[in-house]
Amino acid sequence: MSFTDTEPQELAPADARRTPLPELPATHDALWDALHAAPHRRAAHLGEALVERGLIDRATLRDALRRQAGTRPHQLLGQWLVEASAITPAALHTALAQWLGVPVVDPRRLAPQPEALARIPAAEAERETVLPLMVRDDTLVVAVPDPWDTRLLDELRFIAQMRVLPAIALPGTLAAAVAAAYRHNAAPPARAGSAPPRSVRELAAELAAAGEADADADANVVSEADNTLVRLVNRLIADAIAQGASDIHVETAEAPRPVRIRMRIDGDLVHCLDLPARYRFALVARLKIMADLDIAEHRKPQDGKIDFARFGGAKVELRMVTVPTVHGLEDVVLRLLSGLKPLPLDDIGLSERNLAGLRSVMAKPYGLILVCGPTGSGKTTTLHSVMRELNTEQRKIWTAEDPVEITQEGLRQVQMNARIGWTFAAAMRTFLRADPDVIMIGEMRDEETARIAVEASLTGHLVMSTLHTNSAPESITRLLEIGLDPFTFSDSLLAILAQRLVRRLCPACRAREPLDDAALAALAHQYLASGAPQGLDEAALVARWRARHGDARGRLFHYRHVGCDACGGSGYRGRLGIHELMLADEEARERIRRRAPAAQLQAAALATGMVTLRQDGIEKMLAGLTDLPEVIAATNQ
Repeated sequence: MSFTDTEPQELAPADARRTPLPELPATHDALWDALHAAPHRRAAHLGEALVERGLIDRATLRDALRRQAGTRPHQLLGQWLVEASAITPAALHTALAQWLGVPVVDPRRLAPQPEALARIPAAEAERETVLPLMVRDDTLVVAVPDPWDTRLLDELRFIAQMRVLPAIALPGTLAAAVAAAYRHNAAPPARAGSAPPRSVRELAAELAAAGEADADADANVVSEADNTLVRLVNRLIADAIAQGASDIHVETAEAPRPVRIRMRIDGDLVHCLDLPARYRFALVARLKIMADLDIAEHRKPQDGKIDFARFGGAKVELRMVTVPTVHGLEDVVLRLLSGLKPLPLDDIGLSERNLAGLRSVMAKPYGLILVCGPTGSGKTTTLHSVMRELNTEQRKIWTAEDPVEITQEGLRQVQMNARIGWTFAAAMRTFLRADPDVIMIGEMRDEETARIAVEASLTGHLVMSTLHTNSAPESITRLLEIGLDPFTFSDSLLAILAQRLVRRLCPACRAREPLDDAALAALAHQYLASGAPQGLDEAALVARWRARHGDARGRLFHYRHVGCDACGGSGYRGRLGIHELMLADEEARERIRRRAPAAQLQAAALATGMVTLRQDGIEKMLAGLTDLPEVIAATNQ
């Protein structure tokens, strides 16, 4: 129900709207006194506090409570009174602050002290809209929009390395006051050709130097180098984004062992830098503040998210988890989530045969397509590449993911939250009532989710999901073991794509070497040992390789990594998928109905042309895309 224009006028007496605001502190001494003054007698409710201060009368309060209960019972009383013109926003703001014991300031009349401005960088103040007003003893007084925002106060306390007391600024005055204060207090502009922002190693060296200069201080306390630590954390995350890292690992230890920071790049952990032990608590605290976590909790694991754009960086989101370790310490792992874009289906490394097979089942109007592999094998990337191709104006696509790592315009993406019962199974039931054409489920974790997915695929929907299994045939036996009906499952299944990720050889420095007959025989044995249809022997296989991958003289080559500046000396640059695509034909469906073991399912799939993971990897090795050690490591089961 909406309010009419006359109702607020009936509610608000003219004298209440003209009630003058209490006098605000106009000097730093007056503000300090207000911060430490004895609180006024606190009324039990905000309405009573407003009546005590003469801003409204009791009849107005009773009328407001009655109307609020009848029209908007979930709306706050103060907000209702402002909308009804019974009280001005400024008067409500001041009364609320006084009721809760926080002083109100007008930043247009109270000039901030230069030493207070120096405690909070301009970028931080402008981003959070806060204004440092004064420094007294070990305390910084800051005008903030919300004095009960504990995350903001923790961050200001960390940056300033002082106790922080908040004051409330009058509504609508803070942003302009912040801009004016830092403009008047700004340092001279940098000259042309000035030094670029420092690297993460330079900032780490500055922290180490500060620690040596203050060797007598408590090793667990960070005092003068806090701003450098803030810049180092931001630089560290920015470098991880630039290098394409998927995770950042912060590993703490007892002094004097340093804090070790590593990044996962192309699937491998790479050492980034070490920090002095005295920063182990401050570094974890800084990351907790950025993720809105409890900095006082060290015994239990915590998880949260960091929106890096809030701290002046790129539009990337990081999922953060803290893990308590021995000696009261904590490790932190950050996973980079947002900012990823789906790859074209042609670019994920599918062979021509597998690409054609996958596209053939994608074109079907309904059925079940599964992508399987261990954690970190690129299943989500593949699913989103499929979604990218299916994402047209004519299709309605719902996705349920945990977490949402890749975003696409046009998809309706939903984040799971098991704490409130919003699970994959619950999402599936909801999606089926929301007119979908295509449904993507992040993972089939239980029998209920799998059963609903099968039912949905049989009732006119194309359903895609992932499984944590090693191969395509094993995925079938796993789903039957958790309780799926073999008849409905066999009718719904279209294809299962198993995959792994291997490191791609750097094209700028890879070295090519010819394969002799002995090496070719060993390679052919590796290929056939992973499964081959009847009639294919080593000689026929090598002849096929020579025709497909050989040079003009029929010679075959393998490639090894070397290392150069382009790949950072590793010899690898990026990652590549190797795949095993099992298409469901009538023979496969019949075997599923009879609950045939995985070995029989694989034999039948190989007879129809399926290529195993190791075989696909060897083909890509002969094409110069990766090397044999990568293929063997990825396909050892």
